Amino acid sequence: MRHLLLDLDAPLMSFGGDLVDAYGVVRDFPAKSMLAGLFANALGWERHDVALHAALQARLVMGSARLAEGQRQQEFQTAKLEANDRGWTTRGRVEGRAGGADTYKSPHIRYRDMDADARVLIACRLDPAADDPDLDRLVAALDRPERPLFIGRKPFLPSRPLIRGFVEAASIPDALVAGLAERAADAPPVRAQWPVGEASGHPFAVGARETELTDERHWPAGVHAGLRRVVEGRLARVEAAA
Repeated sequence: MRHLLLDLDAPLMSFGGDLVDAYGVVRDFPAKSMLAGLFANALGWERHDVALHAALQARLVMGSARLAEGQRQQEFQTAKLEANDRGWTTRGRVEGRAGGADTYKSPHIRYRDMDADARVLIACRLDPAADDPDLDRLVAALDRPERPLFIGRKPFLPSRPLIRGFVEAASIPDALVAGLAERAADAPPVRAQWPVGEASGHPFAVGARETELTDERHWPAGVHAGLRRVVEGRLARVEAAA
């Protein structure tokens, strides 16, 4: 099967996880919704194109590997909002504020995690492959995007072209292994994630385990929902794994 390889390399990137109170943690691997959103942004789709987003996300089969771990960093954010301040919502309406005078005495405090100097390889395909948009159209959109592309947050711009190329592979882990060919033969295995049920002819390092993620977005409601089963383990070059 034909797979597309993407190279995420940036000074800063973030793969958003579950937001708990003021803490915005990140995942080690990109969410399926993030990849769908990256393609949608390149294609110039709007937020209200929920059917297009949902259909593309449903067709995506993806996995990823951390070529460089980088360093996990945390950003401290603070904002002072007043009673007369207004804000836009995801519903496209201006939202006002309520509450007494004491409500506005303290600033909003947030902590946001991110990865510095990380590099992540993505392997993906579409199922069904022939529907529109196909992989060729997605590559053309990434090459000449309708809007600036970013990795997780708008300030996090990629430092190199995202397109790595196409590979023929029987599964997502096989496609990821093909993407490791440029690494040194004695390079250590890299942490990776791929969908449950993706068989591979290449051995995985000890410690591969199944887990469940909530990383698919319910686009009409604007929230994440459902569970996706994945395997997390380590992958190595074919020569190193043999």
